[in-house]
Amino acid sequence: MKGIYFDGKKAEYREDLPVPKRTDTESRIRILYAGVCSTDREVLKGYRPDFHGIMGHEFVGVVEESPDPSLTGKMVVGELNAGCGRCIYCRTGREKHCPERRVIGMDGKDGCFAEYMTLETHLLHRVPAGLDGKKALLTEPLAAALEIPAQVHIRPDVPVGIIGDGRLAYLIAGVLQLSGAKLTIFGKHEKKLEQFAPFGQTRLADGISVSGGNPDETFELVVEASGSPSGLELASSLVRRQGMIVLKSTYAGTAQVDMSRFVVNEITIKGSRCGPFEPALRLLEKGLVKLPPAEFYSLKDWREAFGSGAFKAGFAIG
Repeated sequence: MKGIYFDGKKAEYREDLPVPKRTDTESRIRILYAGVCSTDREVLKGYRPDFHGIMGHEFVGVVEESPDPSLTGKMVVGELNAGCGRCIYCRTGREKHCPERRVIGMDGKDGCFAEYMTLETHLLHRVPAGLDGKKALLTEPLAAALEIPAQVHIRPDVPVGIIGDGRLAYLIAGVLQLSGAKLTIFGKHEKKLEQFAPFGQTRLADGISVSGGNPDETFELVVEASGSPSGLELASSLVRRQGMIVLKSTYAGTAQVDMSRFVVNEITIKGSRCGPFEPALRLLEKGLVKLPPAEFYSLKDWREAFGSGAFKAGFAIG
């Protein structure tokens, strides 16, 4: 089987990987499309040094074998986190926080940058018949964007700042603008920011420092989705006193910020990651979130895919 294997330090394209065998509770999926995420790039930088296996966690595939006969032959997407099923988190609907969870392409479970993968059947979601597989590939990151309104009430009458001009920030802006809130998107690349114009005001992040300045230039809610440690420092400058920062970025390394600022200004910091798949599929099916086209590569050209500057890069496999 062809795939991209990570040995804890580096990735390589291989053609000698074994086709995975499923357990009684898993389904085996033939991968059609797989998407490269910024988290995959961070894995190469040391974000998950203990992981050894096939990379990738965003996929669209066809179920070939399953304990659920209704799924066989159907196009599906799938969630990342497979919990133990026994702990307090699994028993209370928080499987993604299970201490023993396996995370596809990152922790204890082979991912989707290969011709086949297996996944716990209850984590699979059927792609609606009218939704193209290439568009369905964005279900997982769109679900991550939807986790924000699932966690936080987005008031349409308060300003919201979004830090980042990449794919995740774009999806977040697309979701939050549906609330009617006034958005301002901060990024480092003028060309990328042009894509955000339909969602709200755009501003270059370089040189911005509003700490102690005009409160009208700050935000009740700031979403940090830059993928960079510097994003949190900028967020702490942009958020209003007693406001909230939602953190979406994951990266290798640590951020250095003045924590006393959060205490003195009574700032709420909320982590946010994986979100609900079914609402994401509905938004994609109805075309309520507009997305630029993806750029696809073969698995052997994985370096080009990882280095692509396209809105979305991935692999056409099946």
